Amino acid sequence: MAFIIKPLVTEKVTAQTEKNNVYCFVVKPQANKQQIQEEVEALYNVSVVSVNTVNYAGKNKSRYTKAGLLRGKTNAFKKAYVTLKKGDVIDFYSNI
Repeated sequence: MAFIIKPLVTEKVTAQTEKNNVYCFVVKPQANKQQIQEEVEALYNVSVVSVNTVNYAGKNKSRYTKAGLLRGKTNAFKKAYVTLKKGDVIDFYSNI
C-alpha cells in the first residue's frame, strides 16, 4: 500500500538508532501504526517492537525580496519512529 514515503536520516535519528535501535520514516498522514509496522516488517525483513507517530502541521513562511513580500507554506507531514527488536538492523546505504 506504500504508506512509507522515505526514511529520515538526520544526526538526531542516527544517535537514537545507535543507542536505542530506533529508525525514523516519513509516512503518509492517513497511515496508522499497524499499517506502518506491517510495511516495515515486509520491506526490511525485521521485527518491529513499537511504532510512535508524530504529526507536523504546515507552517506559514514569508520573506522580503526585491520583488516584494513573498508568502508560502511548508508541507504538513507525519513521522513514524519505529523501534526494532534487539539485534535487527536496517541498512539504508546498501543500495548505493
